[in-house]
Amino acid sequence: MLLRSLFLCCLLLAGGAMAAQPLLSPRQLAAQQQQGVRLVVLDVRDAPAYALQHIPGALSAPYGRWRSGPDNPGALLPLPVLTQLVQELGLTSASRVVVAHAGADATDFGAAARVYWTLKSLGVAELSILDGGLAAWKQAGLPLEQQPVAAPRSQWQPEFSSRWLATREQVQTGLGDSGVLRVDSRPARFYEGRIAHDAARARGTLPGAVNLDSERLFELEHPVLLDKAALQDELDSLGAAPDQPVVAFCNTGHWAATDWFVLSEVLGRPEVRLYPGSMVDWTRASTPLPMDNEPGRWQQLRYTALSWAHRNLGTQAP
Repeated sequence: MLLRSLFLCCLLLAGGAMAAQPLLSPRQLAAQQQQGVRLVVLDVRDAPAYALQHIPGALSAPYGRWRSGPDNPGALLPLPVLTQLVQELGLTSASRVVVAHAGADATDFGAAARVYWTLKSLGVAELSILDGGLAAWKQAGLPLEQQPVAAPRSQWQPEFSSRWLATREQVQTGLGDSGVLRVDSRPARFYEGRIAHDAARARGTLPGAVNLDSERLFELEHPVLLDKAALQDELDSLGAAPDQPVVAFCNTGHWAATDWFVLSEVLGRPEVRLYPGSMVDWTRASTPLPMDNEPGRWQQLRYTALSWAHRNLGTQAP
């Protein structure tokens, strides 16, 4: 009995030094907090939601602060802006960070994944996402608090790594390379050119792209990721070779962050990049760039009329 107790104690102590898992369940996060593991929980919901209730000890880090302006929301923020943000949150490269989202739907996970990608690119090595977000935390009956939390400001000067980044220029240069798998993470209607983001200047997708709607990666009734075997099945359906380079994109690098996270962090593919500006950035180039599934003039007019009717009259979406 004594040996068993000592063994369990060693496991708990070792748990604080183990590398962070990409996904943490609410119970796992609560257990690490109780064990005294030094964690920084970043709540990426809006500030008013954070003020109402949040995970004990969590810092408010609204997703909007990690995004650019309305013309190109997914564009990467300048390094000085990101530096100001991570210093305000008290982060350093040694911080062990858990990104918590609302957990209402799969789109909420995308916000956490985009923040995770940004922090990893800045040099934070110990990162996790709370699987199921605050909704799963509450469902597990775990405690909440209202008291705001502030962190001592850090002096960290991060350097942005381009290892997981695909720029517009890189994507354009790679169009002639059949070995690069371009994965469109949007719902099929976007991929097929029937609808477009309000900030995009054209409909369609990147040349040669395949479609992997990020919502397919989640359980049907809960915004919790599928198990690893099911996620691998979704990837296999694309026909990707084991070490084939992948570029994930969507409208503004939000849904695509989920695909990037699953492929890179959960499934461990070695060469997965995120195109942060995605189709909004691509279609706003000064010279129009190649597109697939771009509707002709009359089809565009038809889709525009159908979209207007859907928004204003409640008709079926195009």
